[in-house]
Amino acid sequence: MLLVAVSGGIDSMCLAEKVRLSGEPFAIAHCNFSLRGAESDGDEAFVRSWASSHGITCHVKRFDTETYASSESISIEMAARRLRYHWFGELCRSFGYSALAVAHNANDNAETLLLNLLRGTGLRGITGMKESGFIPDPDFSDIPLLRPLLGMTRADIEAFATSAGLSWREDRTNAENGYKRNKLRNLVFPVFAEINPSFVETLNRDMARFASELSAEVQAPESFVASLLVPPTASGSGPLPFMRPRAATDSGACTSAESSVSKNRPKCSPGTQNDASVSKNGQFCSPTEEFEICEEPWDGTQPVKQPKGVLIMDADKAGEFTEGRWESGDWIKPLGAPGKKKLQDWFTDHHIPADEKPFIPLLKSAKDPHHVLAVIPFCIDHSIRVTKTTCRILRIIAKQP
Repeated sequence: MLLVAVSGGIDSMCLAEKVRLSGEPFAIAHCNFSLRGAESDGDEAFVRSWASSHGITCHVKRFDTETYASSESISIEMAARRLRYHWFGELCRSFGYSALAVAHNANDNAETLLLNLLRGTGLRGITGMKESGFIPDPDFSDIPLLRPLLGMTRADIEAFATSAGLSWREDRTNAENGYKRNKLRNLVFPVFAEINPSFVETLNRDMARFASELSAEVQAPESFVASLLVPPTASGSGPLPFMRPRAATDSGACTSAESSVSKNRPKCSPGTQNDASVSKNGQFCSPTEEFEICEEPWDGTQPVKQPKGVLIMDADKAGEFTEGRWESGDWIKPLGAPGKKKLQDWFTDHHIPADEKPFIPLLKSAKDPHHVLAVIPFCIDHSIRVTKTTCRILRIIAKQP
């Protein structure tokens, strides 16, 4: 059974109606962030009424978003994001929902691309959102997250809503330009549309091409997260057809005949906790990555330079380590760098978005839990680099969901 996030706006009402028409059993969840007074309460009442009229279970929770944002020293947008995804995860876990569906669409994806480019981003920042992934909360990172409307533009959604006779709520703050997304949507996108009326579709095609080329470059296998929903057609008409999830593959990338290490790897365990012990031969998952660690013999003839997404290190120099997440006090001596650097400063130098930092998997020394040996899949510590004296290596292969 699916859980669908419904705000009451046109996007989420379109998603809810399409899922309803599909005949797939589902429940909905609505967040009242208490940011717009009576209007927020009106949204809640509207969603409750729609759910009741169709006999659909409706979960509602009210948040004190401003207080939470102040206590955590984060923006209102980030506070709302954290609060809703954590609660959605709690609902899925408590009621046994198989996945969470949200109403991100092609316009949202285009906005995300431009925001990433403006604040600085790596290759993954230009690949856009994915139709399937995991809930971005460390406590619920094993729960699938679906974006069934990602192939639809806002114009497609408006056309469907009109033809289906849907009602929805308008958020007055969408017309205000206090938020970065609103500035792009209200001020920049109209100019883009004058230059290229199909710019949203163009940007989404580009992102799909970037994702495909990046995947081919790192030789990553098919995503281990199977989509439960088939993306809608470009016209946006008709209900969403459903698929059952495919089984995850257990095939590893470390299959060299020269390796003397057994390849019987443990089952992937999403959401590995901080300071979890890491075997030197295994497959692991984090909220943003699936990765494998393989131990192999090293005779010095193999190339040290690896494809993007692959790291190698001296197994003996690495010693014992744990898999964890970023904490205050963490440091690394980046490969080739003259000295130590706080991990926070390393993130800043490499333009890692603040909301991604808590989810990046790290390998940490068992001797010093603040000594970061590897930032997966970006870099390793200089002390564990492969040299002429290396006899055994650890190869880390990151596979983006």
